[in-house]
Amino acid sequence: MIRQVEQLRRSYQMTNSMAASHARDKRLTDAIFGASAACREAVAKYGAEKVTNATIGTMIDDDGKLACLPTMERVYRSLPMEDIIAYAPISGLPDYLDAVIDLTFADHKPEGYCGAVATAGGTGAIHHAVANYAERGTYVLTSDWFWGTYNVICNECGCKLANYTLFDEQQHFNIAAYTAKVDEIMKGQDSLLVIINTPAHNPTGFSLTEEDWDAVLALTKKYAAQGKKMSILVDIAYIDYAGEKNETRAFMDKFAGLPDNVLIMFSFSMSKGYTMYGQRTGAIIAVSSSEAVIDEFKEINKYTSRATWSNINRGAMTLLTRIQQDKAALAQFEKERDDFYKLIQHRGDIFMQEAKACGLKALPYKGGFFLSVPAKDPGAVCDELHKDLVFAVPLKLGVRIAACSVSTAKMKGIAAKVLKAQQAVEG
Repeated sequence: MIRQVEQLRRSYQMTNSMAASHARDKRLTDAIFGASAACREAVAKYGAEKVTNATIGTMIDDDGKLACLPTMERVYRSLPMEDIIAYAPISGLPDYLDAVIDLTFADHKPEGYCGAVATAGGTGAIHHAVANYAERGTYVLTSDWFWGTYNVICNECGCKLANYTLFDEQQHFNIAAYTAKVDEIMKGQDSLLVIINTPAHNPTGFSLTEEDWDAVLALTKKYAAQGKKMSILVDIAYIDYAGEKNETRAFMDKFAGLPDNVLIMFSFSMSKGYTMYGQRTGAIIAVSSSEAVIDEFKEINKYTSRATWSNINRGAMTLLTRIQQDKAALAQFEKERDDFYKLIQHRGDIFMQEAKACGLKALPYKGGFFLSVPAKDPGAVCDELHKDLVFAVPLKLGVRIAACSVSTAKMKGIAAKVLKAQQAVEG
């Protein structure tokens, strides 16, 4: 009987699907878009002033408008049409690649060899890292609080995503859990790609300390000494909203002088730092003690770019280099972005202060677009919040609040509403 049912199932799939067998079960489910849809319905019914939309992952000013850095807009509108519509080299414009390396490291560029390849946003950089530095069928490692797209990319590239517990009981980086998970994985594979989203982690706003990095790199070098290939991708999508640029990059000095079989990569994005979300412009950047490793890095990622999007947005790359090459424009641009950072930080601080005052156990927020609250049933808590016309994103482990999109005025009182919803659900 079981065999007959299985035969019928396969027959149904064959007659109702034209997809290849490895693609048939692809289904993209996104809690963010679902929460946003519920919010739109509430706005239509009650009006925008009465609704708090804490789902959006873009910068919204205190007037409720999508924020745009004025200098970025001015320079972009000044570009010749040829720079907007022409093809770009597959690897990216040379000046752009030099600029993104400088922007990634600021005053903390480690000694060694560096390379960069343009990608379709930071997501493209993550894709390339998984596609080219994780063996098919092996595990890629990241924390248990993570951006869900990591899992989608791993599945698409034939890998599996494993997780370690990000926080210990003191809400510090859980190096014991990280070490245990790396040890477990390395018993069964000879290479490992780790994705670490810091500073200003999505979805918690957490950042690793320099001491945390010392521990991570000590473990990395331990396995490198055994002949294992160890790669780390640092997802720095929110670094421009994490604090002073050189303070937030001080940990990058530690990437100098690592063994040749350790590769450090970065996913650079113009989405947040330049408020150019839809232009899909970024880069994957690497640093290594080996020139040969960097030469290989540039070649294989160029190849993968050609096989996916071919080349990316020339206009956005040109804009970045124009700003970098104009000292006055750069100074104004950085001031404008710093004002945005301070606004988001102020909103996050309001939430955290009120959470402490009312007894809500929020995760440690250091900076960035998001903060999170652990919950036993995140979906139910978010549904309960709807009664107060507050819309947040239910994640696997908790509730995500977007400090980037909730106005300063509306942020006041949200912590107490989350606690009330949590108590209604969990008792």
